[in-house]
This record gives sequence, C-alpha cells and structure tokens, in this order.
Amino acid sequence: MRYPKIRARLAPALAGRLVNQLRDLAIVVTKLPKVDRSPDPDDNHLLALAEAGEAQFLVTGDMQLLSLKRHKFTRIITPATLVELLQ
Repeated sequence: MRYPKIRARLAPALAGRLVNQLRDLAIVVTKLPKVDRSPDPDDNHLLALAEAGEAQFLVTGDMQLLSLKRHKFTRIITPATLVELLQ
C-alpha cells in the first residue's frame, strides 16, 4: 500500500486480506545465497529470494531485472506476461 499505483486500485481492507492470504501460501526462506548479478545491486536480494524459494517466476516492472530474463530456475517476467500465462 506504500505505492500510489497500488493504493489507487486496492481498498486497505482488501489489501490486508490479500496479505494475510499470501502469508498462508508463502514459503519462508531463512538462508539466502549470495547473488551479485543484477545491474542494480539493490535488486540482488530479489534474485536471492527467488533462488532460495525456487520460484518459478519473479514478476516485476523493473527494466533492469527484466533484462536478465532468467535467474537459475526463475523466469523474470512482467505482470502483463503473468496475466497472459494465467489465462
């Protein structure tokens, strides 16, 4: 809810319910691998999370991450691409 784009689309109560549902489905990772692959060093933790959680997808609008296309087992895709895959 910190991002205006999200705040404009989701009511706070709905956002809270979604977060609670995500918590129930989440895979908690405690040990992250060291990753130094992203053009933006601040994004390396996202790649480490995807790797440790063996994520199938990393969904982002970040062009620097998208330029990588893949990290280990994880495809890096846009939200629009995810919607297409889910249809």
